[in-house]
Amino acid sequence: MMITPCELPEQAAILSDVTPEMAFADRGYNGVDIDGVQIWNSGQRRGVTRGLKAMIKRRSAIEPTIGHMKSDGKLDRNWLKGALRDAMHAILCGAGHHLRMIWRKLRLFYTPILDNRW
Repeated sequence: MMITPCELPEQAAILSDVTPEMAFADRGYNGVDIDGVQIWNSGQRRGVTRGLKAMIKRRSAIEPTIGHMKSDGKLDRNWLKGALRDAMHAILCGAGHHLRMIWRKLRLFYTPILDNRW
């Protein structure tokens, strides 16, 4: 089932019990107008303050992480059935991604220490 851009704020309100006031989107959302939601596109120049620019850049930083989780972290195929299990699958994939990052940092920290000991 495909969700249209106009349904996304409604879906976010259902999932988080908070109605969004701003949405940061890519250029595919050019021309989309949703009542009560300000849509900020990447590459937009008019009316963008320093804080909004940082939020737009933050959204751009999340995109590669989601791509890595889809290709390396088994987020691409969900074997579980139902909406609750879909959410559990996404949370577990995110937790696995963070654990892999922590293990990588620990390996980089402890490898020089252990190499000097031998």
